[in-house]
Amino acid sequence: MSRRYIFSSESVTEGHPDKVCDTISDYVLDACLEQDPLSRVACETLAKGNLVVIAGEITSNAKFDLEERVRTAIRDIGYVNGDCIFHADTCRVICEMSEQSRDIKQGVDEAPADGKSTAEQGAGDQGLMFGFACNETPELMPAPISFAHKLGRELTRLRKSGEIPWLRPDAKTQVSIEYDGYEPVRATTVVVSSQHAADVKQKEVRETLTELLIKKVMPAEWLDEKTTYLINPTGRFVIGGPEGDAGITGRKIICDTYGGMGRHGGGAFSGKDPSKVDRSAAYMGRWIAKNVVASGLADRCEVQFAYAIGHPEPVSVSVDTFCTGKVDEEKLERAIWEVFNFKPAEIIKQLSLLRPIYRKTTNYGHFGRVDDLDALTWERADKAEELKQAGQVEN
Repeated sequence: MSRRYIFSSESVTEGHPDKVCDTISDYVLDACLEQDPLSRVACETLAKGNLVVIAGEITSNAKFDLEERVRTAIRDIGYVNGDCIFHADTCRVICEMSEQSRDIKQGVDEAPADGKSTAEQGAGDQGLMFGFACNETPELMPAPISFAHKLGRELTRLRKSGEIPWLRPDAKTQVSIEYDGYEPVRATTVVVSSQHAADVKQKEVRETLTELLIKKVMPAEWLDEKTTYLINPTGRFVIGGPEGDAGITGRKIICDTYGGMGRHGGGAFSGKDPSKVDRSAAYMGRWIAKNVVASGLADRCEVQFAYAIGHPEPVSVSVDTFCTGKVDEEKLERAIWEVFNFKPAEIIKQLSLLRPIYRKTTNYGHFGRVDDLDALTWERADKAEELKQAGQVEN
């Protein structure tokens, strides 16, 4: 007998202080890759008040105005209103960058080095990464995080289009879904907290966002008389962004992935070039898991990798289908090994990761996005048929 339970996931918009920092870090990464695809980048950002601090390591032949790239990122987010302390044109920018450590470089480079056991490109760090997919939504993502992201994207569209002129960039969404087993059946609670201009009344905020946002985005059949709408539940949200709270790159890793339904290895994504397996192997895991579910080999799939810094092979690969698999998991794992290559250098090649694509990934989830499959290659289901044949599943 299936169990009924409620699962919640949250998302944040690009104006959230942590996402401001993620966005700036990925703009810097793309600026490097535009000129030098072999750039090594680990860019961290801190934002507070009207101050931005950039720190980390960059080894690149790219030449560009770092401060202007920071301001462009902030401007594109929308911090250009006169009533916001944090502003693209007036913020102070401090840069503390150095080159990548030579010790790390020799482990990652495709070249022999004293004390290194192989000349192959190694992983840019040790750690573990997860990929996940399920058949709850057309994009093969868990429903709570999928709809939390959709609410955030639509909220941003309403702001940037001018349809709701009193919206400001900082916002958070949260969706709680009731499940019957693995099947989502209804929304129990929808939370939206959005920064707004000081002169708008809370009654207007709540009525407008209920009608123009929530009821537009959420499936009508999931909303009923018992669904609770919590819109700006503090009663006021005028002070937002880095003025209201410090932001740091890499603090929204659960928003970035599966909303807590799939596990997370702990490594953040933004500001890191694809030699860092925190990012590239997590993308690889999503690609594999999505293709497993798209192939019909399982209804849910989670893939885990683990790497050692400087080593060219994963130290482990494991697959879990949560008892939804159509073939034995050992057989499925063999099929995955047959179709995919997990070496860090091969991941980069298979997913075409040495391109300035990363500012497109920063906001509203690195996974489940099907709006630009040329850039977001890990969202393609292009290996599903090959996996099906390797797993010998009948049509």
